[in-house]
Amino acid sequence: MDAFDFIIIGAGSAGCVLANRISADPENRVLLVEAGGSDNNLLVQMPTALSYPMAMQRFNWGYESDPEPELNGRVINCPRGKGLGGTSSINGMVYVRGNPHDYEEWAALGASGWGYRDCLPYFKRAETWIEGGDKYRGADGPLGVCAGNEMRLNPLYRAFIDAGVQAGYPETTDYNGAQQEGFGPMHMTVRGGVRESTTRAYLQPVKRRDNLTVITETLVQGIEFIDKRATGITVLRDGKTSKLRARREVIVAAGAIASPMLLQLSGLGSEHHLQSIGIALKHELPSIGENLQDHIEVYFQFHCKQPVSLNNKLGLISKALIGGRWLLFKNGLGSTNHFEACAFIRSRAGLKAPDIQYHFLPAAMRYDGTPSVKGHGFQVHVGPNKPKSRGRVRIKTADATSAPSILFNYYQHEEDKAAWRQCIRLTREIIDQAAMDPYRGAEIQPGINVQSDDAIDAWVRENAESAYHPAGTCKMGSADDPLAVVDEQGRVHGLQHLRVVDASIFPTLPNGNINAAVIMVAEKISDAILGKVPLPSADVPLTVPRNWQTSQR
Repeated sequence: MDAFDFIIIGAGSAGCVLANRISADPENRVLLVEAGGSDNNLLVQMPTALSYPMAMQRFNWGYESDPEPELNGRVINCPRGKGLGGTSSINGMVYVRGNPHDYEEWAALGASGWGYRDCLPYFKRAETWIEGGDKYRGADGPLGVCAGNEMRLNPLYRAFIDAGVQAGYPETTDYNGAQQEGFGPMHMTVRGGVRESTTRAYLQPVKRRDNLTVITETLVQGIEFIDKRATGITVLRDGKTSKLRARREVIVAAGAIASPMLLQLSGLGSEHHLQSIGIALKHELPSIGENLQDHIEVYFQFHCKQPVSLNNKLGLISKALIGGRWLLFKNGLGSTNHFEACAFIRSRAGLKAPDIQYHFLPAAMRYDGTPSVKGHGFQVHVGPNKPKSRGRVRIKTADATSAPSILFNYYQHEEDKAAWRQCIRLTREIIDQAAMDPYRGAEIQPGINVQSDDAIDAWVRENAESAYHPAGTCKMGSADDPLAVVDEQGRVHGLQHLRVVDASIFPTLPNGNINAAVIMVAEKISDAILGKVPLPSADVPLTVPRNWQTSQR
């Protein structure tokens, strides 16, 4: 029972995909190892309750950054999913593939075979889009994706989209299709009114396969090697340590924080760093844990002049009624994340693709669901999505239960600061359009006094928060790239039988929430693991906005 063909570490957004696809061949004996437990919980399953599982130690590792130098020394929360489904069981369920030019950027940075036309077939294979398949959308994949269900019931969503069009931006009917840029409805990983985690989409349908074993509450302490070949793992379960053997491959899918942690615990990384904490070096690869990237965002909030926002739904009685309806019928306000309108715009001329993203929320509230105002309000979650600032993840001890040192270095790069200043000013211009006149009250935050570059910088430093999209710490690229950890198939450079498959291998962040891209990456590399010919490249154009060199919109 201690020998398997493939051992997958981490039953999250990537691990569940890999377990499904690799075990589809009955000849492959697959072990999926998860440190947390089950995600079978009503608060996980109910979309509107998204803030609750993220606040629970049962479902969240609860990482924090080191004091961030350019954010006034603030410690920033870095929640990561713990348990089956990983972060797909605690995230905001927003489904964004990113812009086609994000993947062209990956290919240009050395990730051969990862251009947009190479990735699109795997986005499609993963998905069942509620409106049916087409050249861009999937019709029969494991992952159910919908466009929400409350947009038509709240006038604020449509007003926001109309305001964007009045400001000179396009309207897009499908930002995951032919045109990302513009204002339109937002998509979410919700199926039948229930959160569509990768557990529900990929793992539950196949969990009874004879050749698939799933173990939970099992912490991987390290990867075993003979010379330069990965041979298995050491795990801690029920207070006992044991070894499990992998005949073919060990696949690390623990995420952008835990994957580099595990590699470093296993003796991979910088000799100087590892020796300083008493770990013997097995393979010199100093780039492990470097290249850390994340999106940060702010809440741009306004009072609402009409009683149409969700702020009157935040009391206990309203929550009970919403929850009761969801329990009985899986519909109503309980079946949505409430981010049902969105936008993607360019911050300046000279960009081929958007670099700013808006999530519109018809309420003024914190992420934990507490109201920000008395009465009614609305807000946009907004921030630049192509940061230049880079950080790192490093273990502090040889103890696998200890949290690592995480430093994002947010707001370090001058281009990031310039994008943020534009972001604040462009947002005010959008909300100031006539479509918002019936609803727009006074600006709550940043506040009308925040106008100059210095004032914007100071406010962002004090108020920006993580959008919870860490990536890049085991960068995919060619062997001659000093920052690259894995090749284009996720294989760790210089080692055999060891792969990394999760957000850590992203060369750069895509323009949007990253869960859809993680699932696509796992779909694509699963074919490489199985020795399959990649799906044929998509026959779609790579468009750019008209007059993009000289026009911001």
